[in-house]
Amino acid sequence: MKDPNDLGCFCEHVLGKFGNLSDATEDDLAEEFGRVYLKGLPLTLYNLRSVAERCGIRLYGTDSMPANLRGFHDVYGKNKNIYYRNGDSLSGIQNTILHEIREMMETLFGEVNPDYEPLRTRARHIRANQFASAVLLPKERFKQSIYKTGLDIVALSKMYVKSCSQVLLRMGEVLKEEIFSYMALYEPLGENGSKWKEGYWTTTHNESDPDGNVHGLSGFFPRKGRAANPGSLVEMTVNKRKPHLARITMLDHQTDPSLTAITRPVLKHNMKLAGISLLVLISADRSLLEAQIEKVKPVTVGSLHRRL
Repeated sequence: MKDPNDLGCFCEHVLGKFGNLSDATEDDLAEEFGRVYLKGLPLTLYNLRSVAERCGIRLYGTDSMPANLRGFHDVYGKNKNIYYRNGDSLSGIQNTILHEIREMMETLFGEVNPDYEPLRTRARHIRANQFASAVLLPKERFKQSIYKTGLDIVALSKMYVKSCSQVLLRMGEVLKEEIFSYMALYEPLGENGSKWKEGYWTTTHNESDPDGNVHGLSGFFPRKGRAANPGSLVEMTVNKRKPHLARITMLDHQTDPSLTAITRPVLKHNMKLAGISLLVLISADRSLLEAQIEKVKPVTVGSLHRRL
């Protein structure tokens, strides 16, 4: 690499190493970024600041941030600046720095290689989020933690000091070809918390064993914005403020396996209920949850029919 202290040179190095970037995942880019800049250092804010400085980027905290933004960047000639919201969480600031670096990289790919066609705005934003998560939650180490905790979204959030939403989405990326799963995070709808809606969700599939998946259940798994069903496992968890475990039977889908679902309350530091995590596996994979079940001792509901 000509000059690792120049982000443009790093982008040129990446293009030379991977060739067609359509064949490189954000995990690939994150691994190379970590190898060049982090060199095994812990992912502290101090170290990320040092990385940004090496890349010729200045960081600024600001109180004047639009309500719908956590950060942004600007580039004037060789001057590169990233702005983040003052008072944001440590995790939020780390994510903003890496997100904006990845967006800068996308522009630089086009500058160092005129044949490269940079991603459009929405695709660039999505890839930047994936890159940030891949740096902060490295694939192989994070995967080990996923299985060690029994796929415990809340425990992983605390372990890595990351939001449950980021952990959930990263789990979807890391496990996307390994097992069948459906994961969701419910948030309060309104100030009194009497109703709950789905804020985030992701699903994965078992690519090595087609029979290790659920088929023919289009519309069964909720999507973003949908309210929790009355009498559902999510509603039980809201009311009791305790983890719940249930077997979900599919009486009209006899050819498909039953499901096992576990929910957990997400509590703020003041013990106020902030969310509900929901994880669903086929019952044949229930053993993957044992570490979580042993730790949180969920209320066992028994069998439910089509109620998540």
